Amino acid sequence: MSKAFELSKEGAELVKKELTRYETKHSAIIPALYQVQKENGWVPPESIEYLAGLMGLPESHINEVFSFYTMFNKVPTGKLHVQVCTNISCSMNGGRELAKKLCERFNVKPGEVSKDGLVTISQVECLGSCDTAPMMQVNDRYIENLDFEKAVQALKEMGAQ
Repeated sequence: MSKAFELSKEGAELVKKELTRYETKHSAIIPALYQVQKENGWVPPESIEYLAGLMGLPESHINEVFSFYTMFNKVPTGKLHVQVCTNISCSMNGGRELAKKLCERFNVKPGEVSKDGLVTISQVECLGSCDTAPMMQVNDRYIENLDFEKAVQALKEMGAQ
């Protein structure tokens, strides 16, 4: 049996406040899912039931949004979730190779958490910064105009070994 999920008191208050900002409760689903992810690093399945109760919405409505959008982590990630853009502009400028080299450097397979729990490297579609390709997003931070050395240095500065 899985442990019951709960947001922090502040997180729950934020979700309740979001419910009052919009014409319809459904508009608050994305901010609510973001709050879950912010507090946990990912959106655990049991959080959907919790949000449904907190927001007064059917679980299926929250699940529809959660499963549609790729910005929500469906599995646990490392403390540093490194998302390397591999869409056309970034790929043409070495994005795929960068992702592969970073996986090798940090000894992790794409989408998996490193043994120390610090790094997850994912290949993602467009992050909306084509003119600064290749680029990566680490948690909420964009790092652009990358080469391998610059990417590694940025990750070291954030605590990666």
